[in-house]
Amino acid sequence: MVDTENVGGLEEILPPHLMPIWSRVQLIQDFRSTHGKTYISIMEAIIAIILTVGYLYWLTLYFGG
Repeated sequence: MVDTENVGGLEEILPPHLMPIWSRVQLIQDFRSTHGKTYISIMEAIIAIILTVGYLYWLTLYFGG
């Protein structure tokens, strides 16, 4: 078996000039691990509303125009 107990992140192998990009990725991952379920639920609701509005708009163009 492989021991993965003390395995670090990508910061161990990334060149120093890429660290600012990696720190942004880490911030996003931390946000997702903290607020993941709520964030996904809100995004699903927003996408559902946008798709419904688009479909209703298409229906009005198709039948009304």
